[in-house]
Amino acid sequence: MNMIAWIIVGLMLVTSTVILINYDWRVSLGALGAQYLGVFFLSTQHLPFIMGAVKLIAGWMVVAVLGMTRLGLSGADNKSEETFLPRGQWFRVILVGVIALMAAGSTTRIEETIPGLGLQVVAGGLFLIGSGILQLGVTSDVLRITLGLLTMLAGFEIIYAAVESSVLVTGLLAVVNLGLGLTGSYLLISGAFTSEEYEEA
Repeated sequence: MNMIAWIIVGLMLVTSTVILINYDWRVSLGALGAQYLGVFFLSTQHLPFIMGAVKLIAGWMVVAVLGMTRLGLSGADNKSEETFLPRGQWFRVILVGVIALMAAGSTTRIEETIPGLGLQVVAGGLFLIGSGILQLGVTSDVLRITLGLLTMLAGFEIIYAAVESSVLVTGLLAVVNLGLGLTGSYLLISGAFTSEEYEEA
């Protein structure tokens, strides 16, 4: 089981890196969906299966909402967004490596301070939080900011699930995820209409 958990942490490393270094929204949303699988697995280390499934379903609903919204935006694609590896990707990969090293260095100390969390849970949660913050710092695109917020919240959920197993809190966090998804969807649509009006003017 420990080996599987470390594999899941590795999956999160891959998905977070993919979200950060590529501009193809389809690939990013696919990576986010896979990331929620990791959140589900690590959360169920401390939560009942049903409560973990709530996180997974809420996450996939957010992915579906953002995907349908982005797909419905006519003329939103351009060459820079379709490029899988944009400029500066190696700089971002280095930043991901720094985040991974910081998470690895902090994991043992946090586990010693709060015993029982689990090294994999702490490592996965810290890395997602760091990746989300990093995503927020390197982009101004609405969709990518939304992905950064969702990634950061996913990391928080993993760690918090090991501390508090309240049904109410789990439901509240699911609502927050859905709220972020709907807000991001609204801002995407609003930004598209604003751009069209500006071009017509």
